[in-house]
Amino acid sequence: MINKDYNNRKRVFESKANNSNSSGMKKYTTVSGEEVKNFYGPDDIENINYLNEIGFPGEYPFTRGIHADGYRGKIWTMRQFAGFGSPEDTNQRFHYLLDHGQTGLSTAFDLPTLMGWDADSPLSEGEVGICGVSVSSLKDMEILFNKIPLEKVSTSMTINSPAAMIFAFYLAFAQEQGVDFKNLRGTLQNDILKEYIAQKEYIYPPNPSMRIIVDMIEYCSQEIPQWNPVSVSGYHIREAGSTAVQELAYTLADGFAYIEACIARGMDVDEFAPRISFFFNSHLDFFEEIAKYRAARKIYAKRMKEKYGAKNPRSWWLRFHTQTAGCTLTAQQPENNIIRTAFQALAGVLGGTQSLHTNSMDETLALPSEKAVKIALRTQQIIAYETGVINTVDPLAGSYFIESLTSKMEKQAIAIFDQIDSLGGVIPAIEAGYFQKEIADAAYRYQKEVERKEKFIVGVNEFVEKNEKVDIPILNISPEVEKIQRQRLADLKQSRNIEAVKESINEIRTAAVDNKNLMPAFIKAARNYVTLGEMTGELKEVFGTYEETAVF
Repeated sequence: MINKDYNNRKRVFESKANNSNSSGMKKYTTVSGEEVKNFYGPDDIENINYLNEIGFPGEYPFTRGIHADGYRGKIWTMRQFAGFGSPEDTNQRFHYLLDHGQTGLSTAFDLPTLMGWDADSPLSEGEVGICGVSVSSLKDMEILFNKIPLEKVSTSMTINSPAAMIFAFYLAFAQEQGVDFKNLRGTLQNDILKEYIAQKEYIYPPNPSMRIIVDMIEYCSQEIPQWNPVSVSGYHIREAGSTAVQELAYTLADGFAYIEACIARGMDVDEFAPRISFFFNSHLDFFEEIAKYRAARKIYAKRMKEKYGAKNPRSWWLRFHTQTAGCTLTAQQPENNIIRTAFQALAGVLGGTQSLHTNSMDETLALPSEKAVKIALRTQQIIAYETGVINTVDPLAGSYFIESLTSKMEKQAIAIFDQIDSLGGVIPAIEAGYFQKEIADAAYRYQKEVERKEKFIVGVNEFVEKNEKVDIPILNISPEVEKIQRQRLADLKQSRNIEAVKESINEIRTAAVDNKNLMPAFIKAARNYVTLGEMTGELKEVFGTYEETAVF
């Protein structure tokens, strides 16, 4: 209850606080540039209705989390991102991580795979296995998951434009293992909208790309009910330089665009919405990140219930994976990255993430070494088992600052939704360069703050060590990986049934032209060892390719 005595004492306190800050030079803002007051009190949350806006854990609008018992019921999935070199290399790393307590696999692919090129493409030269694992066919997938029982391990795959084809390889291998699709658990990133907005690894124009994603959502809802066919990703939007609110709003806007596309297909929202998941960044402004996750859950629940008419409470749940912020890591004093990552991971946990990846200290220099990735995994385990933060759900609820910031971010995100709607929706806004320009402007503002030393980066613009020598183990990818992958592909093309290959490629084209669901054709093609590049190349003939309009 706000009363006269409180207001009088507040005025006296503010006067003292303002006088004590005589220099007036330092700016107290979040990483995103939002002003932070000296202190927060009851008047900052007096218009927030507890039951309607905050509520109880596991109850609508899920501000405090989607599960009533939080991490008492289940610890978040510890899912370290892994993928480098050949499928053999990554398979070995998978087994290493599982042996050290990781509870889910997360697969990184190299640039050629992300772009839908085979390892033997001229465009792949020099990039095979460098930033992830090289996968060109079912043969590679068989090696990648060798001796890993797919029905027992949850698998995440960070793949977008060619996600349907890579998923077809995975499903074909599951069939080889005799696994019922209904027992498969995992997630595809498969978020093409954020590719146009931030990461730029697109192949086809937006509308046919959306058609492929809806095909996958439809297929999974019918055949693979435990699989998340889309993980709507704000991570890359934030890595491109957005603010926390932009990440929040653009990610949710993308998610709603997928939901609307599925509804337009004729699907019932409650048939597919429970398997749509999200993927957020955890940056360094501790409280801003926690508020972002809480606001995201609340906004999503309200929209799913009130705008899209979802009746199943699970359709109201915003389930999300978190990865610590790669863009905050520094090549200077790389051991400091362990500390950065620990705070970012803690923010993700306090924000209620369902799954977490912690970046390794060496990731600005190379893909993670075994030592670095083990430290990153141990960071999660220490948070889970030593800090006590899992004992109670949403422990920061009721904080004047956290609740005020959560509410503020919700309002700002809704204002951004209105801007996107005024442009005609997400795809027209992409084509107009709206997202790209807003993110570039935000990144520029932050960079200028760093240059003016309004924001400090330890070891970069403050507390710098002269003549520093980096002395940590670095993972190097051998040039032999590319030779091995090219030879494997050559051998495959010589040994497979060429007539079955031609028939499968023709079936892909027919399904694309006739507007049939593409997934059955992709899976059949995968079993016949049609390559990734052959599948994507056929669809380029039907759908064309996309070139972004430059915005200055």
